[in-house]
Formats: sequence, C-alpha cells, structure tokens
Amino acid sequence: MPIRKVLVVDDSPTDLANIKGILGEAGCVIVTATNGQDAIEKAMEEKPDLIFMDIIMPDMDGYAACRSLGNQAETKNIPVIFVTSKSQKADRLWAQMQGGKGFITKPYVADAITDQLKAFL
Repeated sequence: MPIRKVLVVDDSPTDLANIKGILGEAGCVIVTATNGQDAIEKAMEEKPDLIFMDIIMPDMDGYAACRSLGNQAETKNIPVIFVTSKSQKADRLWAQMQGGKGFITKPYVADAITDQLKAFL
C-alpha cells in the first residue's frame, strides 16, 4: 500500500518544517505533533501510514510514544522511523527494541527521509 498520510513528530519547529517540506514534495499528506503524547493522540485519530518521530521531546519522549503505539491494536502496525540527534550504536539498538522500524540521524539529507518513505511503499 502506498504511503499517503504521514505523521511527523518533533518539538523543533525547524525540523518539523524541513521534514514536512520533504514529504510534501513526495506527495504525502502530513499531520504533525510536537511531543510523544500528542503523537499518540494524532496517530489514533488520523491513522497515518508511517510516522517519523524525534526521540528527545518534552513530556513524553519518542521511545515511550513508540512503545505505547506498539501496545495499542489501532496503531501497532504503523511503522515508526526515528529521526534524532542521538547517534550511538546503543541508541539505534534501543530504538529497534522499542519497536522502531528505521533510524535517521540528524543532521540528515532529504534522501534519508525519502529513502525511508520508499522502503515502506
């Protein structure tokens, strides 16, 4: 199934705008959230095909949000791609253990985002 609706979660307005621009050019419908709790609510409401999520955010981080999404029947099959400044091997492993399906390190190039998008087409 082609990716049509994408949820982008980041507390940085700049990163949110950058990813929205990249996905918009790829023809996606974009929904945004600025923290983990907001991401869970938007995912339940909007049923996106894919989620790009930051890890370090206020209130609820991306790891906790990903775990929560994975534990709910309505959202457990939505792939989560982490987009983060965390770049250690342990961060990648932990992201995978939390249910993440992909990992992009900031700063990123547009191709990193579109490659992940294509991987889930």
